Amino acid sequence: MDMAKLVLVEDDAVLRRELKLLLETYGYTCAAPTNFTDMPEAILRENPDLVLLDLTLPGKDGYSICRELRLVSRVPVIVLTSRDTEADELLSMSFGADDFIAKPFNRQILLAHTAAVLKRSGLHAGTVTHRGVTYDPGRGTVSFEGREAELTKNESRILSLLFRSAGQIVSREELMNELWQSDEFIDDNTLTVNMNRLRRTLEGIGVRDFLTTRRGKGYEI
Repeated sequence: MDMAKLVLVEDDAVLRRELKLLLETYGYTCAAPTNFTDMPEAILRENPDLVLLDLTLPGKDGYSICRELRLVSRVPVIVLTSRDTEADELLSMSFGADDFIAKPFNRQILLAHTAAVLKRSGLHAGTVTHRGVTYDPGRGTVSFEGREAELTKNESRILSLLFRSAGQIVSREELMNELWQSDEFIDDNTLTVNMNRLRRTLEGIGVRDFLTTRRGKGYEI
């Protein structure tokens, strides 16, 4: 599986762990250094396909790191920052950043920007295949024996979790948390509706008996 490799440069330990998990969940490999000394060199040693770079860091700030990277590399850089003025955005671009995301950000926005920048550079998150069915998280598609279907956001989230847990039962609670990421009560029937839609999408490209209901337990592929 050919996954795009990212380097996440973020000094907030909690946010760093959350973003690393998110990116790996969606099909990327992600290095997240915790030592910010000699950061440009550390980034280049990872040979990444994209860098997610916080501006406010101990030691050299993100502007300096981006400028030094640009002297020797064209690796795409997305700046992440709580500085959200137009001047900060312009300054980031002037130092060679490819994109700019202001904190706090919706994690789906981060994923969309990441996929867009990688696509412009000719890369995207790696595909995963199980029992002949291929899921492409970067493009949001599923394919089987030459036939392909686009997935809705919920279908993509469901398949992402199922593929990560291939061969294991995924509980309804896990799926609902993945879909709605909320502690609020969600009608259990809403998940059933989403699962049935995904089954119809899979059947539309000739995939049958791939998604199994384990009564009283959850679902499995």
